[in-house]
Amino acid sequence: MTRESLRRVLGPVDEPGPLRPVVEEEVTCDGYLRRRVSYDVPAGRASAFVCIPHTLTSAAPVVFCHHQHAGQFDLGKSEVCGLRGDPDLAYAAELAQRGFVTIAPDAIGFEDRNWGDGRNVTWFELSNRIVVGRTLLATCLQEISLALDYATTLPEADADRIGFIGHSYGGRAAIWAPAWDSRIRASVSNCGCVPYRESFARDVGFQAEFVVPGFASGHDVEDVIALADQCQYLILATDDDRWSRGAVSIRDRLSQRGTRHARVEIRPGRHDFPHTARTTAYEFLTSTL
Repeated sequence: MTRESLRRVLGPVDEPGPLRPVVEEEVTCDGYLRRRVSYDVPAGRASAFVCIPHTLTSAAPVVFCHHQHAGQFDLGKSEVCGLRGDPDLAYAAELAQRGFVTIAPDAIGFEDRNWGDGRNVTWFELSNRIVVGRTLLATCLQEISLALDYATTLPEADADRIGFIGHSYGGRAAIWAPAWDSRIRASVSNCGCVPYRESFARDVGFQAEFVVPGFASGHDVEDVIALADQCQYLILATDDDRWSRGAVSIRDRLSQRGTRHARVEIRPGRHDFPHTARTTAYEFLTSTL
């Protein structure tokens, strides 16, 4: 598989126009400034938080912070910025306090992007694309790139040092995003590495965003990781989490094929992102970026 063949499998995306960004609000927080911004994407108007450290002496690395799923469609960017939801998932805020510029958009169907009053609208978004030979995943990956396009225009941002972090849904996106966007140099996936071969089980299944017709007939997440050899991966998994299922086989298969840009760590625990694991993730991003 090549990047070109992967793009063909994912299907086409609409050509983006100008972002036309607008800063909707600014709030001074503990150690950083949080901005709520919006900008144009082919699927509508994106909504994101950008967190900028207060005391920067030079341009800082940019980290895309992808929120979880958990069936909580009223939550997205607000959770990773520590405004609502699980405080252990406030990694956009915590990274800003550590000196990173962070951007955290709502994925399609979540928070400001949920047009169904909190209902799951992602399967509708998927089916509308599948019937015309497109995928929701391609749209989501394109929007990640557009968010980075915006973030790297900020004077505080170093466009040559770009990272990614995500838990659960965000952890799955952390595996795919570097294969789509070669600017991403470091990516942390927490509790979201479950491969396609393990997803046929009834207690796992397939998330709408990662339904790609034909992909699993000959490929899996190891092939995606192998493509993104410009990126250092840290894949964090736990031993009692269905969304981490298959982590051992991923580690073994990557080792067998000689993939050196990905590290898999499995810890005791469930579907969580505790302080110790986040510290490991932040230290990895600091050393890599």
